[in-house]
Amino acid sequence: MIHLVLGGARSGKSSHGVALVSHYVARGAEALFIATAQAFDDEMRARIARHQAERAGDEIAWRMLECPLDLSECLAQQAHAKQVILVDCLTLWLTNQLLSDEHDWPQVKAQLLATLTALPGDVILISNEVGSGIVPADPLSRRFVDEAGWLHQAIAALADEVTLVTAGLPMRLKG
Repeated sequence: MIHLVLGGARSGKSSHGVALVSHYVARGAEALFIATAQAFDDEMRARIARHQAERAGDEIAWRMLECPLDLSECLAQQAHAKQVILVDCLTLWLTNQLLSDEHDWPQVKAQLLATLTALPGDVILISNEVGSGIVPADPLSRRFVDEAGWLHQAIAALADEVTLVTAGLPMRLKG
């Protein structure tokens, strides 16, 4: 089962993803948290520390893994039938990809889509909905918004469930 959870900054999308995981854990699943963030500056280090503290306080016995670039490989190696994986978040992973000189984005995207459809177990993908704002002024930001939108459309097409979270309220779009 693939569940895509979209929302803006501070929309409650990550909290909703954690709540979804708790339902799986209550039925006996193991929980794996895959983080995609990279701490390039003090502000991001603080964000990562806050998220780590939140996970430590959860009732869920998380297994944690950092995977800023090789998400497909990470998912393929870690997934199994009695596990739910929460990936937080796809837009940070996309940023890492677009800023990396070592990766061919179209190939990496195709690999992720193929990997998702072949995974055993369940995966919940958290991502920022970024296409509702103004068109960015610079080329990299415009490419990011375009690629995020296309990535979301591709994942939504193959996902079993898609949820949009706004102001902490989940709205089911698919499933």
